[in-house]
Amino acid sequence: MNLVIQLARINAQPGRGGPFAAAVFELETGKLISPGVNLVVQENNSALHAEVVALMMAQKSLKSYSFSLNGSGNFQIATSTEPCAMCMGAIPWSGVRELVCGSRDEDARAIGFEEGLKPAAWIKWYEENGIKVIRDILRAEATEVLKGYLVSGGVIYNGADGND
Repeated sequence: MNLVIQLARINAQPGRGGPFAAAVFELETGKLISPGVNLVVQENNSALHAEVVALMMAQKSLKSYSFSLNGSGNFQIATSTEPCAMCMGAIPWSGVRELVCGSRDEDARAIGFEEGLKPAAWIKWYEENGIKVIRDILRAEATEVLKGYLVSGGVIYNGADGND
């Protein structure tokens, strides 16, 4: 999580992609498979959230569109902030077995990001589908990245107020 928060901190600097980062790790060894940062602003593409970027790069590296196919192994995705509605759908399809989160959904919403409609029981649904969820790992540090981004004048794309 330290790596993910550091990537989010770097990516939150003015002119970069936003205050979010993620990384895919091999569960058994902790080996980093792929980091990912939010590229929404840089690439003018609303789909390029950190989780999606990390998953895309890891699957390309492993030459598998699902981590659960062909004995690919067990993988974890660590995110600086809990997944938004879009990423919440992408994570299970990737085949990861564990999700580790820093800050919470409400921390992102508190600075103005619209996280989309998420079922209240999303964690239960993940766990019923074989994905362990671990929350609040270095939450204070991850939330400081979000707050710093807001203070520095970072773009709140897809903002809760409807303005970008």
